[in-house]
Amino acid sequence: MRHHKPGTALRSDAQRNRERILEVALAELTRAADAPLSTIAKKAGVGQGTLYRNFPSREALVLEVYRYEVQQVAETAEQLLRTRPPDRALREWMDRLARYSLAKAGLADALRAATSACGTLAGLGHGPLMQAVGTLLEANERAGTIRPGMTPEDFLLAIAGLWQIDPEHDWQARADRLLDLVMDGLRAGAPGRPASAE
Repeated sequence: MRHHKPGTALRSDAQRNRERILEVALAELTRAADAPLSTIAKKAGVGQGTLYRNFPSREALVLEVYRYEVQQVAETAEQLLRTRPPDRALREWMDRLARYSLAKAGLADALRAATSACGTLAGLGHGPLMQAVGTLLEANERAGTIRPGMTPEDFLLAIAGLWQIDPEHDWQARADRLLDLVMDGLRAGAPGRPASAE
């Protein structure tokens, strides 16, 4: 019979608390960018101390909610690469990222405030989003469809303008223009693009 190490149950309770906080925070921040942390803690069934142990600042919570949210988008990268040419997969994935994050106006507002406070998007440069970007860029570099040497960090900086778009005013058209511009830049100087491809 296997014995659990001391602290295993505690760790799994802590993980459940963290996930519950993220689920509630996603719902509350989607509804209102300035949702009080006390409300999020109460609805998640945890004390404010527990919330702050997991997320030491409002910005940390918002960025983690965002990472939690784009997990689903990140998981589509491999699927797109299996069914489309690498450059088409990358461009479609960019669209999904924009739609998923900007369609929720409250979350977009909260994210914009958090990234302004942090002064950088570096907080987003970890986990599933970074892995998805890396996978897509590597596939394109192998196929010669983008310029060599682009890193996931470069890519995230290039699309950072997405979170400056007002989700209430024609964001879809503006996001399309921005992402087309980024994609054109990635394709410029691509070494192996077929001559017949436009």
